[in-house]
Amino acid sequence: MKSILVTGGAGFIGANFVPYFVNKYPDYKIINLDKLTYAGNLNNVAECNGKNNYQFVQGDICDQALIEKLFNENDIRGVIHFAAESHVDNSISGPRAFVETNVLGTFTLLDTARKHWMEAPHKVKAGYEDSRFHHISTDEVYGALGDTGFFTETTPYMPSSPYSASKAGSDMLVRAYYHTFGMNVTVSNCSNNYGPKQHPEKLIPKIISNALSEKNIPIYGDGKNVRDWLYVLDHCKAIDLIFHTGKAGETYNIGGHNERNNLQIVDAICSILDQKQPRANGKSYKDLVVFVADRPGHDRRYAIDATKLTTQLGWKADENFETGIVKTVEWYLNYLNKHQAA
Repeated sequence: MKSILVTGGAGFIGANFVPYFVNKYPDYKIINLDKLTYAGNLNNVAECNGKNNYQFVQGDICDQALIEKLFNENDIRGVIHFAAESHVDNSISGPRAFVETNVLGTFTLLDTARKHWMEAPHKVKAGYEDSRFHHISTDEVYGALGDTGFFTETTPYMPSSPYSASKAGSDMLVRAYYHTFGMNVTVSNCSNNYGPKQHPEKLIPKIISNALSEKNIPIYGDGKNVRDWLYVLDHCKAIDLIFHTGKAGETYNIGGHNERNNLQIVDAICSILDQKQPRANGKSYKDLVVFVADRPGHDRRYAIDATKLTTQLGWKADENFETGIVKTVEWYLNYLNKHQAA
């Protein structure tokens, strides 16, 4: 049984990926390493409990002794690296944790994998030829776009926040290990994810939970910041594809071609909630929207060109925003109503 280390598998994207991967690959032993910070939730991977190809380990990717122990005891043959501090607002108020986790944590994983898989630079140990390190990153490393154009894999990096700067640093480390050591690595940069299991601090779950709690729904600035929205399970399928069939040393952009500004997002969610769980006072949830001061360094627009991924590896998103947002709202309605009743 081939052992794959998944880091950050109790966070939003990881907790959607791990059950998908555990069920799809019964011949892999999936070791889910997560520090369980405020953003990690073991309930999100409860469906994996009892599976004979799944193990959870609580720990920090910066803990070199732990990482080495996991590699040696399990003979790790693949790493899928989600673990990261990822909330921009938190990186503004406390940037150190972002540098430590995103840069030093990625370095610790990379270097441990290198020592386990390789004899010397550009010389892989016998039997480890297929061992791969896949690093999950963000489109925020590219900075902001104007009203037109898209990020491609060759777009220069221009991070605007301590979060995106720390992710840019981790991307560069991964690429350096390919060029310097010949290590089998791939990188993916994705657009904004949405879907089940996302932490309530993020835009879409915050809109839903505030609406249902009859609280104001805060929108930054004028609400016209644009993001390309990617349904989380489509992202998971893309990572699976890159990990197994991507070319070593390559970067792949993953995007949904679903550009929406924040006003369109809140309007879509409130319309769905108005239908599925109307307010007691008969008014629309849209009346709860309030505009708040914009955050520092708030990028105006992101949009991904995923042509390389679609043409070279054959990936295609199963959801568009209209289908994905309905599934997302329905999941949160079920989740929040169940927890309020408990």
